[in-house]
Amino acid sequence: MADLFDTLRLGGRLLKNRAAMAPMTRARSPRNLPTAETARYYAQRAGAGLIVTEGTVISPEGSGFVDCPGLWSPEQVAAWRPVTEAVHDQGAAIFTQIWHVGRMSHVSLQPGGAAPVSATGQQAANSSAFGLTEDGTPGFVTASKPRPLETGEIARVVGDFAEAAKNAVAAGFDGVEIHGANGYLIEQFLNGAVNDRTDRYGSQSVENRIRFALEVVDACVARIGADRVGIRLSPFGRLHELGDFEGEEDTFLTLAAELDHRGLAFVHIMDQASRGAPAMPPGFLQRFRESYGGVLILAGGMDLARANEMIGAGLIDIAAFGAPFTSNPDLVERMRHGWPLTPADPDAYYGGDARGYTDWPCYSPEGATA
Repeated sequence: MADLFDTLRLGGRLLKNRAAMAPMTRARSPRNLPTAETARYYAQRAGAGLIVTEGTVISPEGSGFVDCPGLWSPEQVAAWRPVTEAVHDQGAAIFTQIWHVGRMSHVSLQPGGAAPVSATGQQAANSSAFGLTEDGTPGFVTASKPRPLETGEIARVVGDFAEAAKNAVAAGFDGVEIHGANGYLIEQFLNGAVNDRTDRYGSQSVENRIRFALEVVDACVARIGADRVGIRLSPFGRLHELGDFEGEEDTFLTLAAELDHRGLAFVHIMDQASRGAPAMPPGFLQRFRESYGGVLILAGGMDLARANEMIGAGLIDIAAFGAPFTSNPDLVERMRHGWPLTPADPDAYYGGDARGYTDWPCYSPEGATA
């Protein structure tokens, strides 16, 4: 049986192990540009077979966090190249997560102070973006009321995803992970409790709900090839005020079958039970696996035992780890040898400097070494 430390072929790449570093927002890219510290951060963690970067916004309109990196300009492409080179030098593959937050934004982050765009006009009034507070300093602020995208505007947003995918390849990434999870724009279309549209992207049918997600996937595939495109989903997730809706399981299983036809690099599922959401229904992951036969990644509450059990059973191919990677740059080696893990520091997750970012030591039996 396979385990976390076995190799795996992902498209044209041979991963050195089946551990992935999950995407995690760190908000340390002033003017939406990665820095030398960004390159150091990812290179330190390139013991993973696959790195998926923090969410990288596809356009100024797509931003929901101060100082998150972008991929819409030549300057940003150039700034990412040292990052991808540093990771490749360590023998890991690196995909970037391309991201549009939709309604999970704030007017302080939007060009001209405009309202964020979404599938809906419903505000996520009990959720926060990381924008500018009243005194102009970065901080958590209530997500602003969005405006629903006009039907004719949607092609523009799809095009922004595809352009970001093209830019990612130009920056040296092995591919992109489309962010379709955690209550952001794509899931605002997928979720029938939020999507109150009456056009062909509305929630009246499964086909309508999944239409936007598939248009984004197809546009990225057309631009860079299916073996360079993955997508992240969070079935039954409830982050950012998503709600229950009739046909939820069918929506994700139909989407899984459609993605299977497209021969993508991977599908990456985020299990939000670890974040307080209800657990996915019993047997759902197995049913998803039956509908989607490609490489499947699972994140959310993973540890070595769970990863090995699920990989060994063939239920998943790759296990993704998030917060433990922030404070354990050598996480894979610690798991391989049974060395202790350093607890994460939530106060250092967002913003700031190298402290709590690139200053975590690696483990050695003789003592920690920087």
